[in-house]
Amino acid sequence: MKFKEYLSSLRDKTVAVIGIGVSNRPLIELLLSRGVAVTACDRKDRAALGALAEELEGKGCRLRLGPDYLKDLTEDVIFRTPGIRPDLPELTAAVERGSVLTSEMEVFLEACPCPIIAVTGSDGKTTTTTIIAELLRAAGKTVHLGGNIGHPLLAETGSMTTADIAVLELSSFQLMTMTRSPHIAVVTNLAPNHLDVHRDYAEYISAKENIFTHQGTSDIAVFNADNEVTRSFMGREKGRLRVFSRRETVERGAWLAPDGNGEGPTIWIANESGRRPVLPLAGIKLPGVHNVENYMAAIAAVDGLVSDEIIRDFAKHFGGVEHRIELVRELDGVRYYNDSIASSPSRTIAGLNSFPEKVILIAGGKDKGISYDSLGPVVNDHVKLLILCGATAGVIRASVEGAENYRGLEMVDVEDYHQAVSLARSRAVEGDVVILSPASTSFDRFANFMERGRVFKEIVNGLK
Repeated sequence: MKFKEYLSSLRDKTVAVIGIGVSNRPLIELLLSRGVAVTACDRKDRAALGALAEELEGKGCRLRLGPDYLKDLTEDVIFRTPGIRPDLPELTAAVERGSVLTSEMEVFLEACPCPIIAVTGSDGKTTTTTIIAELLRAAGKTVHLGGNIGHPLLAETGSMTTADIAVLELSSFQLMTMTRSPHIAVVTNLAPNHLDVHRDYAEYISAKENIFTHQGTSDIAVFNADNEVTRSFMGREKGRLRVFSRRETVERGAWLAPDGNGEGPTIWIANESGRRPVLPLAGIKLPGVHNVENYMAAIAAVDGLVSDEIIRDFAKHFGGVEHRIELVRELDGVRYYNDSIASSPSRTIAGLNSFPEKVILIAGGKDKGISYDSLGPVVNDHVKLLILCGATAGVIRASVEGAENYRGLEMVDVEDYHQAVSLARSRAVEGDVVILSPASTSFDRFANFMERGRVFKEIVNGLK
């Protein structure tokens, strides 16, 4: 369905948009500009919205605000924000009354005129998505970056051409109700996550599967062969399969092996034309084994679209994405890293494994219903001082003390990041690494992981 046709189909319908956040605001304004009757619904009250409430009403938007914002929805079409489950009683009742429940991203996948590459997974989504987008741009492609990264794309669909490429990061919440899949689907890995929202791990996995289950025979699925769950997807793809692995040679996709010319471990690619070395690990600026996997996933996805020379040149200079093992500064020989994106134990484990030395770790935040048992042994092996701050301080401490390799690691509880950074500064010596890698969400104290990371960086940059 063409985008203009879709907009035209809404002119004689009523539309509710749930959530007046950054992701939905362009959608609301687009619909209003096309004469669609829009009701914007949000838990916030009028005072919290401030001037935005008057601005939207001035454009003809109806507002439904406060705790009853989902009550008695009767609109013909309801756009769900990703953070709200589709099976809430209020939404279920609206669908039973005849409403069509959809989302900005679901409509985008239907209306986008160009090929779509999408990435999901528990860890590495943003970095892999960014690498793919930047490699395609370096190859001269017009790239539209969106989904769970960048900005909402639906409002821009009308200006896209068939020669462009859309690159998306998709969360489990965005994928839950998807009935379309991208042309190239990448799954980086899967581990228990977001179990404070999903009923269980099985539902989380099921949501992720939607990134490839609706593909056609000419589409491409890229899976991590080293991850137990994503490996189980192999053979269920409907299109062409590509995999990536650090542990074994693959028939189609990317793997690690010596290049044969003294370059050391190298990412190779295998396709219908044969096998070739693409990227020596020594040529990757980003630290960490997990970033090697991110490059392997990206290289498997763009094979045939981007030259090896462009890949090698990009890897030499790409320093990573903000809040992902981001070097904040070096002071008195001590390096301070911001890994605020680490909102789960698996992310923090990957961060700790990126450094050969033992680090000073600042961790803790809001619990999202997942186990921390796997974190304790890794902390004992890779941390010299653990500074705990936030609601999960107790469960992280328990995971460390309960691990078989616990040998009395020093752990200190602090009230806030000012105390955490001050303590780290007083205890660190030349050559040390201090890293914020919370292993928890930010919502106990911050609006999101970006705000958390920025606060940490401001404190670190203020050190004298």
